[in-house]
Amino acid sequence: MRTPLVALAAALTLSACGVPPSDVIEAGEPASGVLVPGPTPSVVVSLYFLDDGEPTAYPRRIDDPADLGTVVGRLFDGPTAVEAETATTELPRLTDAPKVTAGSGNGVTVGLPDDAAPLSRPAMLQLACTVAQASGAFTALPADAQRDGAFTAPPVGAQRPPAHTNVRVYGGGWTMTQSADACPAPPQP
Repeated sequence: MRTPLVALAAALTLSACGVPPSDVIEAGEPASGVLVPGPTPSVVVSLYFLDDGEPTAYPRRIDDPADLGTVVGRLFDGPTAVEAETATTELPRLTDAPKVTAGSGNGVTVGLPDDAAPLSRPAMLQLACTVAQASGAFTALPADAQRDGAFTAPPVGAQRPPAHTNVRVYGGGWTMTQSADACPAPPQP
């Protein structure tokens, strides 16, 4: 019984479904235009920490600046050792990552873990200023829509000004809102 099965398998393999053997067929140029995915370029984003109690921009290289949650997470991580020479923060260390949602218009919602206490005004300003700068730097305005509906990065002069951003923060049983109107002007490159 075993020999006929082996013979049948060999016959099917050798028949190759009726495709006759052939040499290499020249068909023109090799395929081109396929892009190999590379690393996402990092971008410098302003994170706002406190310098003498005032929100101050500290440039920070972010690998995924298009993700506002990454930017907010870095802000809650606090200043680096070098930044801490002049910077402080009133934002708490979090037990879980904040949940960041960009709403329609200029609103951003940040959800904190239930055990997080309500934020102080300076902490809210740190958050509002950082979100306003990050969302303004990476969000195309509707005027930049292409015919197919895709957005392109707007020129710097056309980016949304940070003063139009409102941040709503909530935790276990509390909600706060802060406008970016009181934020200092962003640093000029």
